[in-house]
Amino acid sequence: MEGCKLSLLQVSEVLTSEPLFAAMEIAAEKLESTIDFLISVPPGPEARVFEAMRYGTLNGGKRLRPFLVLSGARLFDVPEQSALRVGAAVEMIHSYSLIHDDLPAMDDDGLRRGRPSCHIAFDDATAILAGDGLLTLAFEVLADPATHPDAQIRCALATALSKAAGAGGMVGGQMIDLQAEYFGNTPELITRLQNMKTGALISLSCESGAILGDAGATARATLREFGYDLGLAFQVTDDLLDVEGDEANLGKKVGKDAAAGKVTFVSLLGVEGAKREARTLVDRAIARLEGFGKEADAFRQMGYFVLERRN
Repeated sequence: MEGCKLSLLQVSEVLTSEPLFAAMEIAAEKLESTIDFLISVPPGPEARVFEAMRYGTLNGGKRLRPFLVLSGARLFDVPEQSALRVGAAVEMIHSYSLIHDDLPAMDDDGLRRGRPSCHIAFDDATAILAGDGLLTLAFEVLADPATHPDAQIRCALATALSKAAGAGGMVGGQMIDLQAEYFGNTPELITRLQNMKTGALISLSCESGAILGDAGATARATLREFGYDLGLAFQVTDDLLDVEGDEANLGKKVGKDAAAGKVTFVSLLGVEGAKREARTLVDRAIARLEGFGKEADAFRQMGYFVLERRN
């Protein structure tokens, strides 16, 4: 695929191309197998929390973040098994955040990926512990030499993931989200919120292949910024789906943001304005990949997948 922008016809061809969806399906299957191996249920009374951890992670989904990890790893000839372990760690963090987001104290959502949320299937306390278990297991996975033989690279991965997932990233973004009504409805606020809550982990997913491959600072920064643009576009489309999406297709309730009075890109820009913003973000993200050539086509295709997704 040449160039940074595609026509609408070319976008359609990308989104219906068998290689992209086949690659995502294969990656998702390998990721599921990796998580299944990493979260085994031990004997004893603590087994219930492991069962809840598995319930919260082995539940389908697009596996977008692990796919980005794998795509980035291929740019730097990283062994697939290393990338799968990092992808599993990232997905554990993402899954823990969803388990906690669904709790009555947060978004109070009883449906996730088409089935009862973790706190409904188990109970609130078990769901909290399952999220805690996934958060800590993610770093155990990264610290294991099976992920990478070089301890410095393992430390770099753990540092990057902790920043993306912590109070300066995803957790901080959730805090802003809970208080957004007190800060005023501005594009700057919603951009900051979503760069932290959603973009930070997606950005880390894009950058992690460069970390695994011990690439230079320039490559890491380029993929990190690509990830932030992609993550923001992902959130814009998520806001649009909450307005225009189908609950059966999404596997979760729609209209929640408006009902809760949340500040979103749609509430600020309107539906058409949000769609233009998403396209601008994807174009900017893809333009950042110019120096990578055809090897980064999976990233380019993922940009348009995010733009046109329906769930």
